[in-house]
Amino acid sequence: MLEQKDVLYAYKIIGSNVAKIRKQKKYSQLKLSLAMGHNSVSLVSFSEICLKGAHFNIEHLLQISMILEVNVMDFFVGVDEFLLNLKEKNKIEENDIS
Repeated sequence: MLEQKDVLYAYKIIGSNVAKIRKQKKYSQLKLSLAMGHNSVSLVSFSEICLKGAHFNIEHLLQISMILEVNVMDFFVGVDEFLLNLKEKNKIEENDIS
């Protein structure tokens, strides 16, 4: 079962991927925010590092993928590995209990 801390960690992976790709595409946080229709960098800057629980939702990710001209799945690189490791950890803990 996913705990809230695990979901937060996945959001951090996604935010980090967005930041990395944004920088590769030579977009500032402001330029990306404006392209998304926002007047400040708060959404992008907070969501890239999960500040105060902020994170990108699927609409944001779809929008960003279109703006940066990348596959939306690029933002999820590393999430599957994290989930596999989590699944293995949970399996080991279950075996220790029984």
